Amino acid sequence: MIVAIDGPAGAGKSTVARRLAERLDFRYLDTGAMYRALTWLAMNRGFPLDRADELARLAMEYPVTFDDRERVWIAGTDVTASIRQARIDRLVPVVAAHPAVREVMRERQRQLGADGNVVIEGRDIGTVVAPNAEVKVYLNADAGVRARRRQAERPDIGGDALVTDLRRRDERDAPRLRAAEDAVQIDTTSLQVEDVVDRIEHLVRERQPA
Repeated sequence: MIVAIDGPAGAGKSTVARRLAERLDFRYLDTGAMYRALTWLAMNRGFPLDRADELARLAMEYPVTFDDRERVWIAGTDVTASIRQARIDRLVPVVAAHPAVREVMRERQRQLGADGNVVIEGRDIGTVVAPNAEVKVYLNADAGVRARRRQAERPDIGGDALVTDLRRRDERDAPRLRAAEDAVQIDTTSLQVEDVVDRIEHLVRERQPA
């Protein structure tokens, strides 16, 4: 079974997806980390980030992997901590915007999800990466709440900068950020993480084979 969780930054995707995977004993796949890993590798090797074809070849040559401890690896290097740096935050949108890069990454995501029993979170999982996922969920929340959540995650970045970044990301992601027609939409503004996880777990249990 594939559980697809989509939504904008700060909606709670990562936290909810990780906890849901733990409850279900499913694998957890953070697709955003894959773009971050590629950005890290390109920067580390001096690749220009505006050359889509070169970045796509780099992504094909060095596919991102995840181990059983949810660590992120690329080119034989554990980049789990490195990809959360502010410099990656600033530049990953440039890399992720290239259609050629996104196609390589989407194919890799499909490969990683092919074995099933996985929770995949991102922005276009239910619509593009795994349109046949048995459970599709779209999370959203009030913009102010999303900004505060991001601030809690990234205390090294100023509040005003985060609000501006969130607005820009929403604008940039708008073309591909939409709920699948058969997705269950959940507004997480006033919900606790466990409440959201409970709702999605119930959906999964309903749709699992007897």
